[in-house]
Amino acid sequence: MNTKTIIAAALLISVAAPASAQSFYVVQDVKTKKCTITESKPTTTETTVVSGDTVYKTRSEAEAGMKTVKVCTSN
Repeated sequence: MNTKTIIAAALLISVAAPASAQSFYVVQDVKTKKCTITESKPTTTETTVVSGDTVYKTRSEAEAGMKTVKVCTSN
């Protein structure tokens, strides 16, 4: 492969990677009252975000945050 092509591809990946950073939300199912972690903000009325305005950067942060949300720990 051409060295310039490899360098260009590496540069493109390094620029695009931060733009695709994931977000995690702690949500609660309205019917079952069960809390889960999702990678996208709910757009339906079947689930609600229970972590307030908090958006977690990693799944482990969201799991730790879910343990502190009162409605999730009371079930």
